[in-house]
Amino acid sequence: MLQLVYVSSVSPNAAPADPAAILAASRTNNRRDAITGLLYSDGTRFLQALEGPEDKVEAAFERIRQDARHRAIVILSRRVIEEREFGEWAMAHRTSGADADRFIERVKALAANAAPDVRATFEGFAKVRRAA
Repeated sequence: MLQLVYVSSVSPNAAPADPAAILAASRTNNRRDAITGLLYSDGTRFLQALEGPEDKVEAAFERIRQDARHRAIVILSRRVIEEREFGEWAMAHRTSGADADRFIERVKALAANAAPDVRATFEGFAKVRRAA
């Protein structure tokens, strides 16, 4: 099974991202393709882990690369895993004015079973974005 972690910026030309619409489409596609993971979004950045069959994860990532809402996509990690580290699909999204500490705790809980470096990536990203 492949786990791929990437970060991207929201394209300045894209319409504002609707987290509910992204989550609905992602759930449909990911259920069909046996992909799970975690998507962190704060309105300006995306950090996502995708886990599942290699061909399906690669196809999902290619769809993301072609999505006009993303720019400056960087793969942070690509590795083979024996079992899913994120379990069921989840999305962490921080809305403007939301409690930053509570949000960071939620990200920590969602990434709790991930490998230490992957978990640190999500936790560190949430902390840095809180300060931004």
